[in-house]
Amino acid sequence: MTPMPSAGTPSPRVEKITVMQALNRAMRDAMTQDENVHILGEDVGTLGGVFRVTDGLTKEFGERCFDTPLAESGIMGFAIGMAMGGLRPIVEMQFDAFAYPAFEQIASHVAKVRNRTKGQVSLPMVIRIPYGGGIGGVEHHCDSSESYYTHTPGLTVVAPSNPADAYHLLRAAIASPDPVIVMEPKRLYWSKAEVDLSRPRPGIGKAAIVRDGTDATIVTYGQSVPVALEAAEVAKREGRDLQVVDLRTLVPFDDATVMSAVASTGRVVVVAEAQGFSSFASEVAARVGERCFHSLAAPVRRVTGFDIPYPPPKLEKHHLPTVDRILDAVDSLQWEDQ
Repeated sequence: MTPMPSAGTPSPRVEKITVMQALNRAMRDAMTQDENVHILGEDVGTLGGVFRVTDGLTKEFGERCFDTPLAESGIMGFAIGMAMGGLRPIVEMQFDAFAYPAFEQIASHVAKVRNRTKGQVSLPMVIRIPYGGGIGGVEHHCDSSESYYTHTPGLTVVAPSNPADAYHLLRAAIASPDPVIVMEPKRLYWSKAEVDLSRPRPGIGKAAIVRDGTDATIVTYGQSVPVALEAAEVAKREGRDLQVVDLRTLVPFDDATVMSAVASTGRVVVVAEAQGFSSFASEVAARVGERCFHSLAAPVRRVTGFDIPYPPPKLEKHHLPTVDRILDAVDSLQWEDQ
């Protein structure tokens, strides 16, 4: 018999929503609860954003969700002033590479104000960055730019892979007293799942084992998670049991969950869309090598994009990590030594 919810506990409400709708709901709920939450960016108001993530928020909240000029550095500078003045701005960078003109503001000011003022000033702000390929876009519209932000001390960086995490990680980011970069996997904006948004989820800084397995561990995040899960299902039919870890948060990194998972299998493949050289995947591989050396039965493998500018749409399927490339990496994990 299913127990009745206790007094004051929200009743479960399971609904099927997309990642895009979950992000929209997170901002709507935050704006309803806190009048200091504002949204700004290019086309976020009347249009509702290029991907319609802010759809309806200007109609509901008026000037608290407003359009800006096409000037990313100016947008970021304005948001810094808003945060220093007591507001909680949410900035949308329309596409991943559009944020590059604002990066000086992010690296020089957003990430450093708390340290510069010896903790007297914080910047409670969120920077939403749609990232990654798979949508048939061109350069400046499909970059995986997460390593720029993970390499910048003072920033928290999250990367949801499903509607539930999109909602809860964005809510946690908005509530944070310090700046948070939300890397939104644009290829997954329309992916749906049944979720109960009233049900608590692990917070910022916690990875999740989204598939148990005993033979090898795939560590990944964002829009590479569904690809890794598909690879694990194919591997199962071939007789190999793969574990999949969704990082969820890139900074701060959840060493405990990742290293425990890797130690349990002794083999690991790190999967990410960004080019491999000097990438976040490289950092994950290095951490695993340092912390799990004596547990590893094979060298750490990486499956990433190639070290080239983002290719034209007809070629992107060859650039992105695929099920076959992941399985090839798994096959290279010295199984003959078992």
